[in-house]
Amino acid sequence: MRRFEIDQNSLPDLPGMMLATVEALRKLGGSATIQELDEEVISLEGVTEAEQSYMMANNSGPRVNYYLSWARTYLKRGGALENSARGVWALTETGAKILDVASTRGIYDQVTQEEKERAKAKRQKERDRLQAKRNEQKRKTSELATTSEEDPDTRDDWKSSLLDVMKAMAPDAFERLAQRLLREAGFVKVEVRGKSGDGGIDGVGVLRVNLVSFQVYFQCKRYKGSVGSKEIRDFRGALEGRADKGLFITTGHFTSQASEEATRDGAKAIDLIDGERLCDLLKANKLGVQTEMVEQVTVDAHWFDGV
Repeated sequence: MRRFEIDQNSLPDLPGMMLATVEALRKLGGSATIQELDEEVISLEGVTEAEQSYMMANNSGPRVNYYLSWARTYLKRGGALENSARGVWALTETGAKILDVASTRGIYDQVTQEEKERAKAKRQKERDRLQAKRNEQKRKTSELATTSEEDPDTRDDWKSSLLDVMKAMAPDAFERLAQRLLREAGFVKVEVRGKSGDGGIDGVGVLRVNLVSFQVYFQCKRYKGSVGSKEIRDFRGALEGRADKGLFITTGHFTSQASEEATRDGAKAIDLIDGERLCDLLKANKLGVQTEMVEQVTVDAHWFDGV
């Protein structure tokens, strides 16, 4: 029996997702990366590709991954999970003892109550601050404290903006962007086939690793939703007799079935670059993305006491 279901509009059973997360971590040996954990939950629960294709209202990502991130956050707040700086999540002693949905519902209710109390305290603090401001004789600028909660494990705003820009690009322009990125990554003889490409192959390049060279065919598509296993199988079919490696680049998201199909035993290996990783690669290679270091100046008043 499934513990949760995903549809286009309603909220899933979060305590059920929390229990599924704990059981997935237990099966994975007690620790896992976010991708490993999400894929294991999806596999254990039998989440369909149709469910994985449902996106958040702002197209920031699949609904199932969004709510699974909230499940992890609730479990962490309840002391059942912990995560490292490298993004590895692990069961705690408390989490290892969770065996039923009653336990996760208890954590959910506890954290929800804490959030209500924290929001109440925040509102009171804001009222006090505004009252103090009215009592002051002189005006001074101040920033209003935001009351919106942060979304856990979601992509940064710059990534959403970058993905919107790429989704609006013409197909041939996006292919040229992929060509430039591959060259920056060390590929040579990168050729974009454009409309002349057949079988879903958009281009080909050669990757040199030490003394060995690999010919890699790639497909680059602008997707707003998810890429399923069918697209991976079709691309692999187009590779038959051409090369031993394939690369699929998209602005969208790969379903867990697509990820499994890409690394299926006995089949040609296909590397996957989704929208999240594509943004990171563009940033790392400084292609259309600039980073700025902001200088912060602090005055050490105690230093002047010794002058």
